[in-house]
Amino acid sequence: MTEVGAGAVELGGDPRTVAPGERGETTIADRVVAKIASQAAREAVGALPRDAEPPHASVVVRHGSARVRVHVELDFPGDIGGRCARVRRRIVERVRDLAGMSVPEVVVQVERLHLGDHLDTAGGRTP
Repeated sequence: MTEVGAGAVELGGDPRTVAPGERGETTIADRVVAKIASQAAREAVGALPRDAEPPHASVVVRHGSARVRVHVELDFPGDIGGRCARVRRRIVERVRDLAGMSVPEVVVQVERLHLGDHLDTAGGRTP
């Protein structure tokens, strides 16, 4: 029989017998959080205009919280402020649920507005 020192766990042993501070820590890479944020933005934006790029995010993770900057393209006319607010809420929710991080800041940068197909591009009015 092998003796196990204090705080050590034999293979196949019960990990609950190790003190929480000695178990280690899970680190989630910034790029993983950025992918979560990008996907959350896609879900919040909904259907994209035909030639729009999908949302993409950059993230800085410090001390268990993530600061997110997401770039989106939206159709116009529409409620731009409302859609940006939905993007922020969805990113905060998904990063919290999937990565266990708080998100104190989400910057939504609208890169491009796409005119709807029914609008006249010269005057911005319906014919």
